[in-house]
Amino acid sequence: MSFLELRHVTKSFGGAPVLHDVNLSLVEGEFVAIVGYSGQGKTTLMSLIAGLLKPDSGEILLEGKPVSGPGPDRGLVFQNYSLLPWLTVEENISLAVESVFPGQSAAERAAHVAKYIAMVKLSHAADRLPRQLSGGMRQRVSVARTLAMNPRILLLDEPLSALDALTRATLQDEISDIWLSDKKTVILITNSVDEALYLADRVIPLTLGPGATLASPVTVDLPRPRDRSTLNHEPEFKRLRSQITQTLLGYSESRKTTVSRKLVLPDILPEDLDQPRRSGPPRRPHEIKRENVSI
Repeated sequence: MSFLELRHVTKSFGGAPVLHDVNLSLVEGEFVAIVGYSGQGKTTLMSLIAGLLKPDSGEILLEGKPVSGPGPDRGLVFQNYSLLPWLTVEENISLAVESVFPGQSAAERAAHVAKYIAMVKLSHAADRLPRQLSGGMRQRVSVARTLAMNPRILLLDEPLSALDALTRATLQDEISDIWLSDKKTVILITNSVDEALYLADRVIPLTLGPGATLASPVTVDLPRPRDRSTLNHEPEFKRLRSQITQTLLGYSESRKTTVSRKLVLPDILPEDLDQPRRSGPPRRPHEIKRENVSI
């Protein structure tokens, strides 16, 4: 039996469906990346899995039981950090831990929080407010907060898209290291094919909407741990990148149409700016009189 399963899931917001007939099956401990163009329903799909939205039709099952709402078994890392600005790094994470583990003592919660702050290499900044952190550090806090809740499924909704290239690469490495040590089930939403191949076991393209759906998955057999410095020279990496990129470009190409239309020019003549400005409406071509001038 699949650990997480989506069966014929469709979702709309009053008009044409954003997602249509989405099917997905994951085994426990798998890292899956879903890639696609912006605005095609990737975040909607993640919100459905998290239980923040309900499908119009179809069902989402976790270990055979329907997902009916949000729960601590699914941890969602948002694109925009979602940190409380008046709380420190430690306090932001503690707030989540207290809600999930109310039975722990204060000392146990403090040790638990410190563990995950250290995991994302922010022990030196535990007492800082979000405004005192860089964008990359804020995203680390968001990841640590979600991991500290000990979810069974980690949902990453384009968490690195707003970061610069160097910070993004650093956090990709940290996410990879965390997954290798914890082996949680992970679903990553991204628009970067390279990021998907670097992190995931399977990459699944999302077709164009409206009515987007998941295409056939691509298995990533690259050995782990993956070395960024040599990955670009791997023939299999190049083949997979080309295959997925061409699939996504094919969706865009299939949507192109050629439209022919007749351009109707206005029935006026341009004014000569070197001549004195004339009063009255613009001249029309039919108002021009032919004159014969002898020189």
